[in-house]
Amino acid sequence: MRWFLWLLVACSAPQPAQRAPSVAAPAKQGIVDSHVHLAYHPVADKLAANGVQAVVDLASPESALGAKYPLDVIQSGPMLTRPGGYPLDSWGADGYGIGCATRKCVTSTIDRLAKRGARVIKIALDDNGLDLALAAVATRHAHSLGLKVAVHALSDASAREAAAFGADVLAHTPIGLLSQQTIEVWSVPIGKRAVISTLAAFGGSDEAIDNLRRLHAAGVTVLYGTDLGNLRIEGPSQDEIALLRRAGLTTEEITAAMSTVPARFWGFDLR
Repeated sequence: MRWFLWLLVACSAPQPAQRAPSVAAPAKQGIVDSHVHLAYHPVADKLAANGVQAVVDLASPESALGAKYPLDVIQSGPMLTRPGGYPLDSWGADGYGIGCATRKCVTSTIDRLAKRGARVIKIALDDNGLDLALAAVATRHAHSLGLKVAVHALSDASAREAAAFGADVLAHTPIGLLSQQTIEVWSVPIGKRAVISTLAAFGGSDEAIDNLRRLHAAGVTVLYGTDLGNLRIEGPSQDEIALLRRAGLTTEEITAAMSTVPARFWGFDLR
């Protein structure tokens, strides 16, 4: 079923997203949210009713892999982390992460998730995530199985390391100011790597908006994502759209970041 997307894009000078006036720009495509947590906030029916046709679920318990939903879903299953690390030490204690301290744990976990239907592997980095050497192992093994790799990397150092070992997508726009070196390594090859916006979920800071602006300018693919579960918007997020505008994306680019671009990147068939 084809949905009609009505983008609400801020058209005034930059201001807090919730106050931004908007104009409508139609696009005959379904909406793709590239970062959700449907097991954590089970509102798939409401998303579908509000025009979201496809989502990427970037952390759920293994028991949720293969679940049936009223919209197209690509799943990662639990994210890979260190024993007791993020998100096991906080919101994801109930199976949203798997702690690994060895190569065997990493590779066997990825094999198991792939057999259960995972099409992307998510790795937690930063100070309390997976050891960097094991993250590199995980990325190579996931790629050998034809799986994309998304990284939770909010700092400049983690984002740069993730690019160095070959990750495909930043699960969030990093909130720590990115160096020019990090921007450059994520931009190569042009158009092949991506960043999921999730600006509103982290407060839409000036640093994060500037990071997304520079990543976009360097040729990194921008994917609209809300981090549903952290945010409780059960449909298109006007705040996220307004922040994408502040990051320098045009109406046409925002429309594409919510529809055709993620459809190609993830392999969704929006009809």
